[in-house]
Amino acid sequence: MTQDPTFPEADGGGVPRPQALLLTFFGGYVLGRHVHVATASVLDVLGRVGVSEDATRSTLSRMARSGLLHRVRRGRSVYLGLTPRSREILLDGEARIWRIGAVNTHWDGTWTLLGFSLPESWKRQRHVLRSRLLWSGFGALQGGLWVAPSPVDVGPLLDGLEAADHVKVFQARALPPTDVGELVRDAWDLPSIAGRYHRFLDRWDGAALPVEPADSLARQLLLQSEWLQTIRQDPRLPQEHLPQDWPAERAQRVFRSVHARLDPEARAIAADMLDTIPDEGGDEDAPAEAQEHASAG
Repeated sequence: MTQDPTFPEADGGGVPRPQALLLTFFGGYVLGRHVHVATASVLDVLGRVGVSEDATRSTLSRMARSGLLHRVRRGRSVYLGLTPRSREILLDGEARIWRIGAVNTHWDGTWTLLGFSLPESWKRQRHVLRSRLLWSGFGALQGGLWVAPSPVDVGPLLDGLEAADHVKVFQARALPPTDVGELVRDAWDLPSIAGRYHRFLDRWDGAALPVEPADSLARQLLLQSEWLQTIRQDPRLPQEHLPQDWPAERAQRVFRSVHARLDPEARAIAADMLDTIPDEGGDEDAPAEAQEHASAG
C-alpha cells in the first residue's frame, strides 16, 4: 500500500523513519499537554532509539518548514510545539490506536465506490489519485473503479487534485451474484497486509522484549511507531470476509499489553528528562483519550 508522505516508510531493517518516530513522540508527550518541548530533549529521545543528531535536526527542520511544528526561541534554546495541521494528524493517530482499533467487527455491509476516467496524458494526476486511494483504504476493483469497505469522506482525499472533477462517488451494497469474499481477495493484497502484522508479532509477542533499545521510553516510542505504521496500512476489511487466522486482533492485544507494561517507567523517564515551556495556544481539540495518555506525563 502506498505510504502517506507524512508517515514515510520504514527503512530496510523495519525501523520507522525519524519523522514517524517524532510524530509518535509528539503525540504521546506533547499533544494535550499545552507545552513546547526543547529541541535538546527531542534529540535525546531520538538518540535513545538510535537516530543520529544530524538526522533528527534535519527532520525537525523539514517538519517545521512543512507546517508540522512551531518553533519558539527562549534565550539560546529552541522549543518545538504543535500546529493545527500536526494536531489533526496526531488526533487521527490517537483515534486509530485507541478508539477505532485494527479489526472491523461492526461492518454494516456498506461499500464506498469511487470511479474515475482521466485523459491518457494525465499520468501524474492518475498516479497521485491512485496513491491517495490506496492510502485511504481503497482497493482496485476493476479498471477505474475502486472500492472501500465503509463510508469514506472523500473530500480530504480529493483536496487539491486536478482530477477531482473527473471522479464519481457512490455508497452501495453488494447483491447476488457478487461473492464478497472473492471481491476482497481480488481488490486487496491480503498476504501483504497480514505479513505486516506477523512482523510486528515476531518482534513484540514474547515474554522478553527486544534487547534494543534499552530503556522503556525508547522501547515504547518504537513500539507505538511500528504499530501505527502497521494499522495505517490496513484498510480494516470486514472481519467476516477475512481468513480465520487473521492476525490483526492478536497483534492489537499484544500492542496494548506491551504498551501498558512499558508506560509507567516511560512516563517517569520523560518527566525527568523533558524540558518544556507552556504553550500559549494549547490543545483544546485533543480528545479525552489523548489528554488522558498525555496527562500521565
